Parts: sequence; C-alpha cells; structure tokens
Amino acid sequence: QVQLVESGGGLVQAGGSLRLSCAASGSSRSINAMGWYRQVPGKQRELVAVITSGGTTTYADSVKGRFTISRDNAKNTVYLQMSSLKPEDTAVYYCNARTHFNNYWGQGTQVTVSS
Repeated sequence: QVQLVESGGGLVQAGGSLRLSCAASGSSRSINAMGWYRQVPGKQRELVAVITSGGTTTYADSVKGRFTISRDNAKNTVYLQMSSLKPEDTAVYYCNARTHFNNYWGQGTQVTVSS
C-alpha cells in the first residue's frame, strides 16, 4: 500500500505561482511514476503532469511552459511548481502514484486562481 499526502494548494491571483507537494509513504519503493491530475465539478479528472522514477516527464498541453513537475526520490516526494496561473487552472489537484499493479490517489488539494 502507498499513502499520499498533498499540501500547498490555496488561493492565488492570476499570474501568480503556487507549489504543490505530495509525500508518499508505505510501499513507496514500488512506485514507478508519480504525477498530478486535476478535476473541476462536472468534468473528468485530467492529467496535468507525470514524472517517472527515471525522471521522464509528460505535461498536458495546457500547462506546458508554465508548470514544472519534479521528484525527490530520497524523500519520496513529488512537486508541482505552477507559474503564470490562469483562472482556468482552478480545480482540485490530486496526486497520483503508480506501481506495477496499483494506482493510488491523494485526498486532493484545492487550487483557486482569481481573475
């Protein structure tokens, strides 16, 4: 089992920055990739960014050039640095960890960008 604890959400003005953190515990050595997804009411959860244990990153087109995902393997923590935030980035952001057999989710953290 893997447990994920997120932090760093909040309210920010458009153009501002926030950094999300997600700490993994439990069977964290089995994690192959970690990432961030987001969801707004009435819509499906969507990929924001993913980073593999080898450091390969993938970003949604809507956040490329503005968001950066990074990972501290020693701390079993993944970060999402969000810059140039837009009102359309407002969502609940969920941390995700994938192993060979399972998919784990954090509890979610609210990010609200005011115009």
